[in-house]
Amino acid sequence: MIEKKVSQGIIRTYFEKLENNLDLDVAIVGGGPSGIVAAYYLAKAGLKVAQFDRKLSPGGGMWGGAMMFNQIVVQKEAIDIVKDFDINFQPYEDDLFVMDSVESTSALLYHAVHAGATIFNCYSVEDVVFKNNEVSGVVVNWTPVLREGMHVDPINIMARCVIDGTGHDSEMCKTVARKNGIRLATETGDVIGERSLDVVAGENEVVNGTKEIYPGLYVCGMAASAVSGTPRMGPIFGGMLMSGKKVAELIIEKLKK
Repeated sequence: MIEKKVSQGIIRTYFEKLENNLDLDVAIVGGGPSGIVAAYYLAKAGLKVAQFDRKLSPGGGMWGGAMMFNQIVVQKEAIDIVKDFDINFQPYEDDLFVMDSVESTSALLYHAVHAGATIFNCYSVEDVVFKNNEVSGVVVNWTPVLREGMHVDPINIMARCVIDGTGHDSEMCKTVARKNGIRLATETGDVIGERSLDVVAGENEVVNGTKEIYPGLYVCGMAASAVSGTPRMGPIFGGMLMSGKKVAELIIEKLKK
């Protein structure tokens, strides 16, 4: 009966998808714009990449624009990336461009998936796989399980590289440092914490702070700002896009050697 076939189709193909992503080149934690951009460029380069987001709707803080005014701003340095995703934009002033935030977020997700990335929503990454003093994968569970405090064990997904794209909370960097007694590649050896808003400094430093923060662990987007102790930048997204492309390029260079 059709009712049974509907259920079979969902269950069989979902578990095929999950099983096919148990051993990755790159696992991206967090579904914000920087991580999505990274997923796109990594997949375009032929790497096996999956992105895990705890929410039902990936996209991070881009959907709502600024204070629910669903427009966002990018600077001219990021326009080539915007064009890669076929997003409409219009010039404003001072080499700034404005875009519809809903179109922009949808376009990032669409192009990342069509490039070959897999996005798993409703997944929380609660830990990393840590072997031979390197980050070697992620430990995942359903978001509702963790929110309800249910005692249910997670599953493990292996990855040659892990990207912390968890935004302001920089969850993976905090977890790795706290649990394993290691030093991150920051001035203090730990997560410093983001500073208050400064658009110019924030946009520059989020790209500068995008790097391999510990063997096997990379950081991008607002997580890079938080880890390195640089300012937030508000609803201008050029730095997020450029950070995502940069982290992809760093990983491609490493894995393609």
